[in-house]
Amino acid sequence: MIENKHTTADLVVWDDRYATGINSIDEQHKQLIVLTNKLFEACLANIDVLEVRFKEAMSSMVQYVQFHFESELKILKLINFPDYHNHKKQHDSLVQDILAAVKDYNEGKKYVPNHFVRTLRDWVFTHIAVYDKIYSVYAWEQVKKGVLTEKTLKEMTNPACE
Repeated sequence: MIENKHTTADLVVWDDRYATGINSIDEQHKQLIVLTNKLFEACLANIDVLEVRFKEAMSSMVQYVQFHFESELKILKLINFPDYHNHKKQHDSLVQDILAAVKDYNEGKKYVPNHFVRTLRDWVFTHIAVYDKIYSVYAWEQVKKGVLTEKTLKEMTNPACE
């Protein structure tokens, strides 16, 4: 279920300028924003509960990032996106950053939550606003050329098909 409530403690807020026009991907991006804000909320928590909240939020983020990246890469393969490998490298880089942050935090580096959540915010918005827009433009160009139908594009992005 996508949570879409905005609070004053939110670090990031969805804006339609980030939309790809591919509904399921846009909903997944919105959920990434919700999870980024939950990580931020955990960073604001009282020191007594910070560790528990941060670990829970980070665990949810890791699981969702994996799901989202798998969904997105599946679409890129299906539409024969020419820059697939570069896009995948960007995903792999974020996964490595997440794993490194978890490791650092588990090793006692307490600066990690605040630093990581801001890094994640910057990465998510740069990636969505720039690189995901590139593949969405390509996908919709394939629809205009008749290589894909809008129905096919929507079906391949339907969570029930994943």
